[in-house]
Amino acid sequence: MKKWFLLIAVLLISILVLSACGPSTGGEEAVSGGDAATAEPSGGGEAQAEAVELTFSVWGDPEELAILQEIADAFQAENPNITVTVTVSDWDTYWDKLQTTLAAGNPPDVFSMDAPLYLDYQSRGVLLNLQPYMDAESFDLSDYYEVSLQCYQTEDGYYGLPRDVQPIVMYYNKDMFDAAGVAYPDETWTWETLVEEGQKLTLDTDGDGITDQYALWADLWDMELYWGAAVWQNGGEILGEDFSKTLLGEPAAMETWQYIYDMIFTSGIMPTPSTAEQFGDPFESGNAAMTPAGHWVVPYYSGVDFDWDVAPLPMGKERVSMVNSVGFVAANASKHPDEAWAFLKYLVGEPGQSRVTSLGLGVPALKSIANSDAYLNQPTKAINHELFLQTMDYARVKPCFRGYEEWATLFGDGMYSIWLGEAGLEETMNDLVPQADAILAEAQQ
Repeated sequence: MKKWFLLIAVLLISILVLSACGPSTGGEEAVSGGDAATAEPSGGGEAQAEAVELTFSVWGDPEELAILQEIADAFQAENPNITVTVTVSDWDTYWDKLQTTLAAGNPPDVFSMDAPLYLDYQSRGVLLNLQPYMDAESFDLSDYYEVSLQCYQTEDGYYGLPRDVQPIVMYYNKDMFDAAGVAYPDETWTWETLVEEGQKLTLDTDGDGITDQYALWADLWDMELYWGAAVWQNGGEILGEDFSKTLLGEPAAMETWQYIYDMIFTSGIMPTPSTAEQFGDPFESGNAAMTPAGHWVVPYYSGVDFDWDVAPLPMGKERVSMVNSVGFVAANASKHPDEAWAFLKYLVGEPGQSRVTSLGLGVPALKSIANSDAYLNQPTKAINHELFLQTMDYARVKPCFRGYEEWATLFGDGMYSIWLGEAGLEETMNDLVPQADAILAEAQQ
């Protein structure tokens, strides 16, 4: 009898232990802690029976709210117990609100993430580790562009997944080119071609002695739009392989800085930042014939009163472009991690990406959607959308590293005086590079 009692006791204890360690049924508890803290998926991330309210936050323009709400409504139709509240803010407001809600412990359940900033957030332990959910469902990543995943992969797995990719191309005003008798830019254009042909497009149109039409406008604050790719095209590097050393003071990079400087102050084909500010967006206002950008500007430029299209970036010593990604992440503090994963999965999957593509804001991260009519024949504007896919063949990923925001701000602000003609290249770079390396060293601690 004692043996039977002992056996029954062991079985009861085992049942209690298994019940305590089993998957949660409500996903209600917020998971907190360091980098390794994760929420275990319950039921493979399937939506639970009880009513759940999720918050979803992105940056963008008000026009995006309607499409994003459509996506949320479609998700809710398949998961009637889940309600999703969508909020859209401009870029600066978005990040300010996100920092505030994270500090207060009540961030959005799901929110947008710029890939270069991802590791700064992931390393703080504020993002939900998606890898357990992906493993539980054998989530297939084979259809995603490899470059779209590069920034989001960590030693612990994925804490975010990409919505789109943004390879940089050159936008050009066809009407201006036609009026100047200049052939449209194409894959044969080099840096030299840009300067030579650009002088024909740089004009004082009203004869007041002041240039009011420039060949090129490029936002030089951030590396993404122009100077990052230009450094690579000239055989230089932005950072060392382990992101511990800034290489922007090396000879190849310094040659690139001089080239850009000369476009402003020697050939004069590009305005200073202060001059550009007078026009708002000089390309959109009709004061610049060309500008480098990603696909996100297509909806905004679709309303201008001139004809335009896209071409490859001019080539340096080699052909290179830069590509960035916007992704979605879930909060580690979410009270509903299972449902947050279910919605995030919907956003980055075929249903969400097909609908987001109609906004024209980017190239879908899923190759199958990018090569479909949803992207190639989107309703935004009849331009060469396929060029963005071709650019992916030679695009390098915008560097993603801890300390990115502080590092990028240092160079964006620190080099502003150069582009105004108020400071020299060499002395400025000698000042900035040591500060940049100190930021990288601190970020790795």
